[in-house]
Amino acid sequence: MFYALSPLVWKRVWREQLPGRSRAERLGRIPDHRGQRVLWVHAASVGEVVTAAPVIRALIDDNPEHRVVVTTMTATGAERVAALFGSEVSHYFIALDFPAATRRMVRLLDPELLVIVETELWPNLIHAAADHHVPIALINARITERGFKRYQRFKRLVGDMLIRINWAAVKSGEDGKRFRALGLPVKRITVAGALKFDLEVDDATRALGEVMRERIGPRPVWIAASTHDGEERAALEAHARLRSRYPEALLILVPRHPQRFDAVAGLCIDQLGAQAVARRSHDDAILAATQVYLGDTMGELMGLYACAEVAFVGGTLVPIGGHNLLEPAALGVAVLSGPQLANLSEIADALARANARIEIDDAASLGDTLVELFDDPAQRRRLGAAARGVVEANRGAKKLIRDHLLAMIPLEPRERRR
Repeated sequence: MFYALSPLVWKRVWREQLPGRSRAERLGRIPDHRGQRVLWVHAASVGEVVTAAPVIRALIDDNPEHRVVVTTMTATGAERVAALFGSEVSHYFIALDFPAATRRMVRLLDPELLVIVETELWPNLIHAAADHHVPIALINARITERGFKRYQRFKRLVGDMLIRINWAAVKSGEDGKRFRALGLPVKRITVAGALKFDLEVDDATRALGEVMRERIGPRPVWIAASTHDGEERAALEAHARLRSRYPEALLILVPRHPQRFDAVAGLCIDQLGAQAVARRSHDDAILAATQVYLGDTMGELMGLYACAEVAFVGGTLVPIGGHNLLEPAALGVAVLSGPQLANLSEIADALARANARIEIDDAASLGDTLVELFDDPAQRRRLGAAARGVVEANRGAKKLIRDHLLAMIPLEPRERRR
């Protein structure tokens, strides 16, 4: 079936490439690592890389005799791996899920452990790793209600795949029940909580926030981050509402996908004029006339959150399912979101229970909420402090996962396999 769909697959991944990198990696044609002890982590894209970063760091630090290899599906994920770890890891694009390609990649890596982040469940990859006697761990695993119903249509195929997974660290009890219903033995399931709660705010992030805040000056600042098509217009409409009360207010706008940076810049210029828009990638100055600062770079989102007072997290006003609410929360920034939160319902619920997130429905309610929060600094600070408290109270998944993965790595090198 996958071979039959290959023209569509190649069309989808053709743009997910980096200069100087061969597309043959998509067929598993990578350097031979069979002379090394390899630990393999697969994280689909930027979000999964950021989520898995503490675990990848632990694998590097705890296993100096091993080479950590990270694979991603997207080019932006690859860039994030390079930014976080540089030469400390090897990166390749994951082989497409053709039987021969996945077998080739597994054979050439010959890993002692495969760690799959979230729910990157590719049947041929998992079969190839299991047939090669590679222990497989699934971390930060989740299945949404919609995904569960989709998997149930192919329950026999899914069960045949899940039975080959040695251990799954799931985000919630509900996720555990869904994996069990699909065929993963209960004794291989651990409810570890969400790994995203173990997000660390490093010195570089805080330094960037301080530098940006100094450049901006004493103005009301809010950020609309990880936005999708339709959400930028909503953010601009809400910003106009805020500026009617606070004319000096600044919006930091960060689209989710880099291929949309120029289009979003064009939208802002069309609505506000070129003099009102500054771009991070151009190193434009933030002047008194600047109304929107476009964060059109990769790897700096946390630093941009750090200089804002209120954060709207995108993918929540459109049917995407939401992006990482915990990044602004960990910085003590007041968190706003729309209602589309299927991808992170347990995190959204934890914030809501602690009165640490405000849910808005559209551009008008976003604008009204911004005015309320900037009118009431005490409420804004309370909201941010409550969000940070939720992050601190739910840490712990990293240690549990770290300890279990260490136990899965053999003490002695594996017998070399062909």
